[in-house]
Amino acid sequence: MLFSIIIPVYNRPHELEELLETIKRQKGNVPLEVIVVEDGSDITSENIVNQYQDNLNIKYCFKQNSGPGDSRNYGMRRSSGAYFLVLDSDCLLPEDYLSKVTAALERNFTDAFGGPDAAHPSFSMNQKAFNYAMTSLLSTGGLRSSESEKRKFQLRSFNMGISQRAFELTGGFGKQRIGEDIDLNFRLLEKNLSTQFLPEAFVYHKRRGTWVQFFRQTRNFGAARPILNRLHPGTAKFTYALPSLFDLGLIASLALAFFGFPFLLIPFAVYFLAVFVDSTRLNHNPIVGLLSCIAVFVQFLGYGSGYLRTEFRMRIQGKSNKEAFPEMFA
Repeated sequence: MLFSIIIPVYNRPHELEELLETIKRQKGNVPLEVIVVEDGSDITSENIVNQYQDNLNIKYCFKQNSGPGDSRNYGMRRSSGAYFLVLDSDCLLPEDYLSKVTAALERNFTDAFGGPDAAHPSFSMNQKAFNYAMTSLLSTGGLRSSESEKRKFQLRSFNMGISQRAFELTGGFGKQRIGEDIDLNFRLLEKNLSTQFLPEAFVYHKRRGTWVQFFRQTRNFGAARPILNRLHPGTAKFTYALPSLFDLGLIASLALAFFGFPFLLIPFAVYFLAVFVDSTRLNHNPIVGLLSCIAVFVQFLGYGSGYLRTEFRMRIQGKSNKEAFPEMFA
């Protein structure tokens, strides 16, 4: 089976080069082609792609900027593989990634699959902290792990696969620029297409390089969730609101501590102590442990505030999806 690796890229030639290098080093001689879709970048990756023409079956496409989801569709329409592997440009592949995906699909073929992410030892301390916040059982990663175990996980576009048949039946990713992978996940289920979670098919995911970028990314995720709930009735869960409740609870506890009730902050102190200990144990570095506490706080603040903002605009102000979060549909 020929795999088509689809990589949208926007102003990130250096990241793309690192990803292509890990694709070149894949073991197992798995048949593949690589489709790089330049999404209207000012700093193009064409020279990087040209450097791999002798080592990979690779194609470069340039298009006007329309967002990552539409760029992935653009690449899939121009590929020849029977199964598409969708990756973000800020990922790195372990050498046995394609072999593990092949073995898993031969064992249990499904129309789509999703895989997890991890932090590479070479990542910066900030990147390791971001990864902890996004994947740990003590943060929102715990919710994702629970979904995976129940086979109700939601595909993430940084590491997923979709068959050509599923792409044709669903039309691929939607036009929105944020939450397009979760929207596709729901439409796959609505079409009764089969999915699975492959824990062994992980990628090293760099995520955002600065704290401001990380905050904006998590805020966008939170802001998109109420709209996804509206687009797909019956999919909303109480757990999606937990970061917002965490934020409100912390604000209330800080306010009450000022008026003589400091003991209300004890549960939060215990929680962040647990995050520090757990991250220090996993990363073998107390500085990463401390940064992970900050990353979890930033994540909850970003996601929770974005979620509340969209809910307020939709429920209180009566705004439409596009009015509530215009950046999602820009």
